Amino acid sequence: MRIAKSLLVEPGKNFWYGTLAVGLSVFVFAYSTNFGFLSILVFYGLWLPLVLVDYRKVIGNYARFYWVLPFVLLACMSFLWSAAPPVTLRAGIQYLTTIICALIASRIIDARTFASGVSMGVALVLLYSLGFGQYQYDALDGSYSFVGAFASKNQLGFFASLGVYFAFASFFVLQTSKIWRCIAVVCGILSAYCLVASSSATSVIATLAIFTATLIVGVVLKFSPKHRRSFFVVGVAVALVLVAVAINAGAIDLVLGAFGKNSTLTGRTYLWQEGFRASREAPLMGIGYQAYWVQGFSEAERLWAEFYIPARTGFHFHNTYIEVLVELGYVGVVLISLLLGGVVIGFLRRLLTEGYTPQGHLMFGIALLLLIRSFFEIDFIQPYTIGSFLLYYSAGLLAIPQRTPFKMMQPTQLQT
Repeated sequence: MRIAKSLLVEPGKNFWYGTLAVGLSVFVFAYSTNFGFLSILVFYGLWLPLVLVDYRKVIGNYARFYWVLPFVLLACMSFLWSAAPPVTLRAGIQYLTTIICALIASRIIDARTFASGVSMGVALVLLYSLGFGQYQYDALDGSYSFVGAFASKNQLGFFASLGVYFAFASFFVLQTSKIWRCIAVVCGILSAYCLVASSSATSVIATLAIFTATLIVGVVLKFSPKHRRSFFVVGVAVALVLVAVAINAGAIDLVLGAFGKNSTLTGRTYLWQEGFRASREAPLMGIGYQAYWVQGFSEAERLWAEFYIPARTGFHFHNTYIEVLVELGYVGVVLISLLLGGVVIGFLRRLLTEGYTPQGHLMFGIALLLLIRSFFEIDFIQPYTIGSFLLYYSAGLLAIPQRTPFKMMQPTQLQT
């Protein structure tokens, strides 16, 4: 039996395959450490063979990704000066192949299919965590938190944040059918429960922030592009004033206190200091991609011991830019900042200057979520992670030029 190519690689027509591929990928990103290499092969099997189905459609002109690939290429090349060359080379190849799969997805998966796939994948991830998860004691703040089947409550919180956001987007961004909205409600309730149970301050605050931003953007998009830019300038000015007033009024301490945190952010500020100190060893190009947290290296062993990490793995500086600074130096920080900034600004520009597109509205929220979390987590600089897939999928959408001009359309006019 022959299967039409469009059912696999044509955006919109490949809804069922795309939803399955994205959903299973999300599950692999969550638990690849649990299920091992076989799960990684499943991930590759979902995306790489599509090149053989329609090379031109799936690959396209990779020259358009000139601003997307420099960071990962630097990560791969850093094995030449790495303190742990085998570790860097292996991790670099894994990261590159993860990105290639994300870029393939950006060529063939539209916003509606992507949202349904992520939602279903997150639901599977959270159900698995509820069925096989556990609570974990935090020796630093003396609290117990539900971590699910993860090693960290922040990872559970991240997936729960995505579940809540995509459920929210099903009503206020994509304007989906009634059947899908019923499914989205169930996924949203499940995600909200796991978000609260995780007690992840980063995830809760980031989720509330993107909710607010998405709603504000939705209101602004009801006006013409000319008026949107004016509202944006005024809105940024007002937001800066409100933030300054809130900081002076002690809002930061109130927020931290509400989550049981102190001014050290549960040891994060100490970690950041250690990261800056470690970066002095090779400030320009770093010590190599993933070449710091290596078993047997004295500084990594010391920090693992100080933060009660008996597994001696899965730890980081809890800040994307400091982590990159240590591994790839100031060059790496510039490249990852240009990539993330390009994604955030790129979608913001589309929203302010073009007719309404649900894809741009949806992905701007994701880009903003990654930006907020980048100051406290390292979601998108590692292979086989949902953050890396989201960032490069978003970048791939921006790198692909629009073949037809957008028509001015309000959110309420979108077809279900």
